[in-house]
Amino acid sequence: MTASSTMFRLDASRALSDFRTERLLKKIRQFVPGVATLNSRYIHFVHTADELSVLDMTRLKDILNYGEECLVTHTPNKFLVVPRLGTVSPWASKATDIIHNCGLNQVLRVERGTLYELTFKEPRLLTDKEKEQIASVIHDKMTESVVDPDVSAEVVFGEAQGEPMRTVDILKEGREALVRANGEFGLALNEDEIDYLVDAFTKLERNPTDVELMMFAQANSEHCRHKIFNAKWTIDGKDKDKTLFGMIRETHNAHPEGTIVAYSDNAAVFEGSEVDRLYPRGNESALGGREYSYESEPTHTVFKVETHNHPTAISPFPGASTGSGGEIRDEGATGRGARPKAGLTGFTVSALNLPGYGQKWETDKDVAVDGPETEELYGSPSRIASSLEIMTDGPLGGAAFNNEFGRPNVLGYFRAFQANVGGRRYGYHKPIMLAGGIGNIKEGQTHKLDLPTGTYLVVLGGPGMRIGIGGGAASSMASGSNSESLDFASVQRGNPEMERRAQEVIDRCWEAGENNPILAIHDIGAGGLSNAMPELADLSGRGADLDLKKVPVEESGMSPLEIWCNESQERYALAIDPGKLEQFEDYCKRERCPYAILGQISADDNLVVDSIKEGEEAVDMPMSVL
Repeated sequence: MTASSTMFRLDASRALSDFRTERLLKKIRQFVPGVATLNSRYIHFVHTADELSVLDMTRLKDILNYGEECLVTHTPNKFLVVPRLGTVSPWASKATDIIHNCGLNQVLRVERGTLYELTFKEPRLLTDKEKEQIASVIHDKMTESVVDPDVSAEVVFGEAQGEPMRTVDILKEGREALVRANGEFGLALNEDEIDYLVDAFTKLERNPTDVELMMFAQANSEHCRHKIFNAKWTIDGKDKDKTLFGMIRETHNAHPEGTIVAYSDNAAVFEGSEVDRLYPRGNESALGGREYSYESEPTHTVFKVETHNHPTAISPFPGASTGSGGEIRDEGATGRGARPKAGLTGFTVSALNLPGYGQKWETDKDVAVDGPETEELYGSPSRIASSLEIMTDGPLGGAAFNNEFGRPNVLGYFRAFQANVGGRRYGYHKPIMLAGGIGNIKEGQTHKLDLPTGTYLVVLGGPGMRIGIGGGAASSMASGSNSESLDFASVQRGNPEMERRAQEVIDRCWEAGENNPILAIHDIGAGGLSNAMPELADLSGRGADLDLKKVPVEESGMSPLEIWCNESQERYALAIDPGKLEQFEDYCKRERCPYAILGQISADDNLVVDSIKEGEEAVDMPMSVL
């Protein structure tokens, strides 16, 4: 922040429609039956580089004036919900960009909160327990915080400082040092992996950094390596010759015809047919428009299905939303770039327990229950949403991301299953959230190419944030803590508009055919850059030289570990032909999509990542060790 920067609040329009207000009131009355009315309105928090002129302030208020006017009540029973403290919301990214396009470049950031005001038929104050109960239903603990209604903009824009880079001293303390770090950093390394790393860094005659350890843990996690799927099986005392993954692949091995890519990229590719497509030809015409021509070529089909169960269990709307967003990125990052076309979502949950329509096979009660008694019913943690909450909000989240990205969600399924056996309720208390889709890919773009020394390694899309790395701010009441202190820094936040921009750049690249500047592409998911960039380098059979100082970040003070390992959404890792860099940059500028050249493929086997501190290396290890 500069000395002349200013921060302030602006009251705005009504937040919830009549329908959503009534639905939220119904939930609140489960805890506090006497609530008469609920008013909600947006509060904008604005951070500017300097004071705005009267004209610019008027323009800003006009931009932020949307929706109906809201009745303001003077009740002491108020709650203010803001984006999770210490983070930048997707709404802020989009709104700030719109404001800049309107000429107000001195506006650094705009955030939005929602103020809820409750009234009673007989005026009274809420108890502390009632406040906690109401807070639990009006905000999403994954992405939001409940703060004092009069909170200042300085608190909302408060900056968290990351920890300095650390090393684990295995040269002096040996294996025990890494065992302690494993628990402290939440690496989830098994005994074999601890032994492997101790041996590897002892031979390298140096201590590992926390960045290297987190990177290793992500790259070799079950999520990325499918170690359980690839485990050996013994059934009835007999060793089997195939792993579970081998059994799954057996279907394809028996009938590989019609398949171009399977089990080796971000999505599968099936043979298609020749189609006529309209492509830009040459430069701008004399009339100022682009010239196009029809070309006939084979176009193949991209398929992808994956799950996003845990985030949907904790927070159904954003969990299902980012599930669809991740699947879309996987399709687009197939081969040298593909186009997602249509999506599907699916949900499998336990009994719905519809209020007032209870079935004895669901609950063994005459009246079904929902919400606060879900934990009692199933013995699941209170952070897990009920089946009804998942099916109320989850499909909306999946549809919202698809719609905002610009891809129709044309297919889906929903199944509820529960069996009461021996007094226990078996079912999908942790749900299955399925995200899938179909797209197209051009002939000649279906496989990633070899990466020669000097190939540029580029990050495309949104900036890095403190997402997917553990730690960080949790939900809070005014005092800074809620009834349940949970750590939600590992969550994802969807920004479909940014993903659309990145996809437009990818589309321009593969449309160029033989002149496609992309040699290889991966989406950035679990592990962030620490997983995606080494994956690209691995295609070359060599290492890479990268620089953390070149990584775009949205939140200040991020540590080297946070920058390298965060799982920010809407980003892609690209290997770009140096001779076609200018062409690629033109595409990015046209689509207003952020990008950064982080480094290049090296001539040796080492992965070297320069830290944010000059002369310090966050990573310096052979690719073979990783």
